[in-house]
Amino acid sequence: MANELYPIFLKVHSFDTLIVGGGEVGLEKLSFLLKSSPKAKLTLVAKEIKPEIKELAKLHSSVKLIEREFFSEDLTEMQMAIIATEDRALNLAIRNEAKERGILVNVADTPDLCDFYLGSIVTKGDLKIAISTNGKSPTIAKRLKELLHDVLPDEIDDLLQNMKAVRDQLKGDFGQKVRRLNQLTEALVVKPKDPEIRD
Repeated sequence: MANELYPIFLKVHSFDTLIVGGGEVGLEKLSFLLKSSPKAKLTLVAKEIKPEIKELAKLHSSVKLIEREFFSEDLTEMQMAIIATEDRALNLAIRNEAKERGILVNVADTPDLCDFYLGSIVTKGDLKIAISTNGKSPTIAKRLKELLHDVLPDEIDDLLQNMKAVRDQLKGDFGQKVRRLNQLTEALVVKPKDPEIRD
């Protein structure tokens, strides 16, 4: 069966996200979001919050920690919820309430209850590549991330900046600009010809 997920890149700094859970999984989700989006507006609620989460929150003024049990009111005005407690029944209850409110939900380690997955991400400056295995194998996604990170040169960001400058200077209508940019970038995807074999 084909992967029917549609990848998008969210500006998570422009809306509110709730994380429920202050343990190891909550730390993982918080770290993941902040690594990719350091200014993400996040509220984390949990009865107990790991010291590592508290330390991470100190480095990000957009992160709010609430150390108490989850209340339904915590979902008010949230656009996205990441549920990461160790109580499966509680996770399901929070997920169902969030869905009733029209909030996008990710339930850690429960793909069937998720509206979206937090895939592996490769970042090289302005270049960002997201990898999804449709929830089947985070480990494979992680390995592909490592591979792409090693294969893509750090200088790829310089190329992106140069291409933006070129694009900004191009004249003509949209079609002409696209054709010119295609010509300029063709060498990136053309496979080199096999060298001739001589006796």
